[in-house]
Amino acid sequence: MVERAAQDAAQMRLVALVLAGTALAWLAANWAGQHYGWPSKYAFLADLAAMGGFVWSLLVAWRIWQRGKARSGKEG
Repeated sequence: MVERAAQDAAQMRLVALVLAGTALAWLAANWAGQHYGWPSKYAFLADLAAMGGFVWSLLVAWRIWQRGKARSGKEG
């Protein structure tokens, strides 16, 4: 039980790092695209990659939350 909670905490730290890294990389890519005049297709590529990172983080956080609810026996 304690080991599973420690694994969930480590996974949540990973989620936090992915969220922060994705946001910073997305902002940097948008800034660089405007600053250096990159074509808009690169902006769409950066947006798609950012959406992937955000969706992954959301799904992992949801799964951890559901496991925590199941462990504690809470319904809602």
